Amino acid sequence: MLRPRFLPDNFTLALVTTVALASWWPARGALAPAFETLTSVAIGLLFFLHGAKLSRQAIIAGATHWRLHLLVLASTFVMFPLFGLALKPLLGPLVTPDLYLGVLFLCMLPATVQSSIAFTSIARGNVAAAVCSASASTLIGIFVTPVLVSLFVVPHHAGGASAWGSIGHIMLQLMAPFVAGQLLRGWIGPWLGRYSGALKFVDQGSILLVVYTAFSAAVVQGLWKQVSLSSLAGLLVVCVVLLALMLALTGWSARRLGFSREDEITIVFCGSKKSLASGIPMAKVLFAAHVVGAVVLPLMLFHQIQLMVCAVLARRYARRLDAAPAQDEAAAPTR
Repeated sequence: MLRPRFLPDNFTLALVTTVALASWWPARGALAPAFETLTSVAIGLLFFLHGAKLSRQAIIAGATHWRLHLLVLASTFVMFPLFGLALKPLLGPLVTPDLYLGVLFLCMLPATVQSSIAFTSIARGNVAAAVCSASASTLIGIFVTPVLVSLFVVPHHAGGASAWGSIGHIMLQLMAPFVAGQLLRGWIGPWLGRYSGALKFVDQGSILLVVYTAFSAAVVQGLWKQVSLSSLAGLLVVCVVLLALMLALTGWSARRLGFSREDEITIVFCGSKKSLASGIPMAKVLFAAHVVGAVVLPLMLFHQIQLMVCAVLARRYARRLDAAPAQDEAAAPTR
């Protein structure tokens, strides 16, 4: 049976179900520490698998196209945070302080890998550059995101820990498993390739577990009493505005700097998107338990909006490229 066009993908439905489950049956009492420990193990496993799956060639390659990568990284780690900070007078009245904190955190995250590459491929952009750029964004984000959070979100830092202590924590919990995965890639890489479909459930299951734990703690602290329908509506507007600004900025910058159409497509899709897979585990490490639920809510909403908008945009790019040869042929003089 064909899937209705209006129905979200299975993972989005699972995220919504997990939030609903945590809202009705949050982990309380003795269960809460058990889920915290299980979540920490799941985060380590998630980044271990990312390290084992990502080829060393993909990490090293693409250095020759430094202008493209530099523009993508500037969009991800400079322009996005600047927009988040500059728009505070506009965003403040629309969302609660904790939700704005989540928006600011969203702006400091690395780009998503899988969907950036997939949309670049659909739009017929420079897929090789997308692989290198998105992978570099993830690796650099492990270092840069904690630093940005330490600089701009210090009052809300996890448990009152020092900035450098929190950075060390995230390096230990995220980077160490990633490096371990890279070191063991020669032994387990082929196995991961054979069972990539099954391992997708490990990735997604880890994220769902983190979401459940985060929202459980937030619900126990009264999240849904603090977040009104008007705040959720305001958050929707904020996410749409941020995505529109970044799509426009990346496209304009690519054309202004003389990139080809294929490179422009890569810059647009890699420079305007944010990673749910990296963001939720990072939030769990960087923020106090009672605010994590509100912090990840903007990221979850932005993630779904970026998927829907970029799917439409990728098909539009592809149609333009299909139409270009026909227009050139029609414009050519007949002999």
